[in-house]
Amino acid sequence: MIGGPYAGNAGVFLVQTLFGLYMGAVLLRFLLAVVRADFYNPISQFLVKVTNPILAPLRRIIPSLGGIDVASLVLLLILQILELLTVGLINGVSFQPVGLVILAVAELLSLLFQIYFFTILIQVVLSWVSPGGHNPAVALLYSLNEPLLGRARRILPPISGFDLSPIVAMIIIQLLTILLVAPVRDLGQGLAFG
Repeated sequence: MIGGPYAGNAGVFLVQTLFGLYMGAVLLRFLLAVVRADFYNPISQFLVKVTNPILAPLRRIIPSLGGIDVASLVLLLILQILELLTVGLINGVSFQPVGLVILAVAELLSLLFQIYFFTILIQVVLSWVSPGGHNPAVALLYSLNEPLLGRARRILPPISGFDLSPIVAMIIIQLLTILLVAPVRDLGQGLAFG
């Protein structure tokens, strides 16, 4: 019989997937703007079209500060809070406001690190499968990841022609997830449910 915990689990999965995809699009748009990636790239244009219906009105209310698109960050925080509240409602859980905000920040940091981890991994795989090939995705991946990989190259320069900077960057991302995201998430959970 379908229902009970199965329906709840399906509801949680659906909510997390839909919110996650949209927040990923908003965060990618924000990050690509920060690194000044090609705005006319088809993938950039897709992200703009998907996020503009909500982001454009919000930008009229919340201005950018120092070149940083604050409206995107506010939208991400609002969406993450709504996701947590919806999942909590499905599971019959309520949150304390301060803990909810801290938990939302932890989840957004986790999303940020996941995006970088997987975009670096995809860039590495594409460099093996299609070295020197040009497509819009590769150009955006390079624009997004090069600031991070360039810093990693300063830590570990190429050895005999092998660029190990993706490994360094991925290790640093995992360490930040363990040392930064996990404690903030624990703090948020302690305050949200306390």
